[in-house]
Amino acid sequence: MTVSYKRQQVGDVEVFYREAGARTAPVLLLLHGFPSSSHMFRELIPLLSDRYRLIAPDLPGFGYTKAPERGSFDYTFDNLAQVMEGFTEALSLERYALYVFDYGAPTGFRLALAHPERVTAIISQNGNAYLDGFSDQWGPWEAYWRNPNPVTREACRASLSPEVIENWQYRTGADPKRLGPDGYMLDIALMRRPDAEEIQLDLILDYRANLERYPDFQNYFRTHRPPLLAVWGRHDPAFIPAGAEAYKRDLAEAHVHLLDAGHFALETHASEIAQIVRGFLEEHLGTNLKMENANKEVVFTEIGKRESWFGLSEQFRAFR
Repeated sequence: MTVSYKRQQVGDVEVFYREAGARTAPVLLLLHGFPSSSHMFRELIPLLSDRYRLIAPDLPGFGYTKAPERGSFDYTFDNLAQVMEGFTEALSLERYALYVFDYGAPTGFRLALAHPERVTAIISQNGNAYLDGFSDQWGPWEAYWRNPNPVTREACRASLSPEVIENWQYRTGADPKRLGPDGYMLDIALMRRPDAEEIQLDLILDYRANLERYPDFQNYFRTHRPPLLAVWGRHDPAFIPAGAEAYKRDLAEAHVHLLDAGHFALETHASEIAQIVRGFLEEHLGTNLKMENANKEVVFTEIGKRESWFGLSEQFRAFR
């Protein structure tokens, strides 16, 4: 499937996004993390676009999305979620599964809280909703949360350096033979844009608001019971495997897969993750569409649940 690169205006924000897959296929909304962009999904998207419509936007302050300057736009997770909500509505996405990673998790979970009827399933890849998932390496950020001042803010700037992005975020726990340079080199380059570091420091401070929302996210899990897959790089230096296992407290049937990978597991294990995600979606959402070739025409036959994401008055059926 061909990947398209598009832009969608949402208020004062011009959202850049990647898209692939048939427009009538079930939607998988991919929300990236810090300090990356939709670029992190570049290998996953082609692996799933035969069955699903994949949409991966760049959050405001990241990638190629054009957002207002600091001062005229507050870089908070509430605002990131508000822009993403407007984005889904602009694209008329009435039903979608969420694939959330890192910063994408608290952003996506806010979408789920606002519109639980829209979310068909959740895949969390190293995306926390429980305090269990934090390692002991959050010291400077925690100090900034407790006592925001110029000194504690400046102490967090090291998190944005090329050395930390490459060696701590990308290389920790990753197989060096499978880790290409494209991801971390792009992140490093984009961090050098004017005001990029200050925007990220604003978001680092606001990250404390996500922890305050964890009880709300957990109540959403218990109340609405979304099918959930936690697929985790077990060597992540920031989000440890306990964060994946914690989902089972509120969703006993949650699937947990721990991979021999680091924080950016898609950089080294895209094919493995694609296979796990495909099996999960087919099992829980009945979207396993068997594709047959008959007389050089594509025939789609539903072999999952009768109720699917397509929202058609008549169930999706074979055609010639």
